[in-house]
Amino acid sequence: MKLYGMQNAFRTAIETGKTDHFTIDQFVAMLVDSEWDERHNRRIDRSIKNAKFHYKSNIEEINFDDSRNLDRNLVLRLAACEFVSKNENILITGSTGVGKSFLGTALGYQACIEGFKVFYFNTSKLFAKLKIAKADGSYLRELAKIQRQDVIILDDFGLQALDSTNRITLLEIIEDRHNNGSLIITSQIPVQGWYDIIGEKTIADAILDRLIHKAHRLELKGESMRKKRTLNKA
Repeated sequence: MKLYGMQNAFRTAIETGKTDHFTIDQFVAMLVDSEWDERHNRRIDRSIKNAKFHYKSNIEEINFDDSRNLDRNLVLRLAACEFVSKNENILITGSTGVGKSFLGTALGYQACIEGFKVFYFNTSKLFAKLKIAKADGSYLRELAKIQRQDVIILDDFGLQALDSTNRITLLEIIEDRHNNGSLIITSQIPVQGWYDIIGEKTIADAILDRLIHKAHRLELKGESMRKKRTLNKA
């Protein structure tokens, strides 16, 4: 039955002599709790592995220094992951190195812990992958895989202006997620500059209307966190 949690708890209790401290009911309850914890932790580990995060980050490690223009209360509210249940988006902007990807990934990790399905993408690599998928006939299958996720993270959006193919691809992803899932997008470009990145006014209007309508916007400021870490090590 693969009751690994119960097995480990039973072995530990026998080896440490703790069985003498429990009634039979208490002992069975302890085994059941151990099994639930084991399965819960395995589920979280699977979710994090499936998300394919670029690196590990968590809410506890976020720097809320005043110079970063980061509202602690807002971030902690977002970490409760109600934004996922409400199909809301999070748009994180700021200059290079200020911690956009770290923050977006930390919220993604938190969503995994809360039981949601998450997938992380570097935006440029995603578009390249979907171009190949269009060529080999697997495009719709790849889109369906994306659509099944509760949260999609698009990291480093806007490093290059979108061509016509990527523009349509982004519209299809956004339309699929509208009122059916959440997006976390990080970008060096302020949101008002995304029109130029997307191009083609009609499509840009359609994309941004869906993105911004139910979005939390965080604009990070301050020095590069990578530069600070380098100076601290020097």
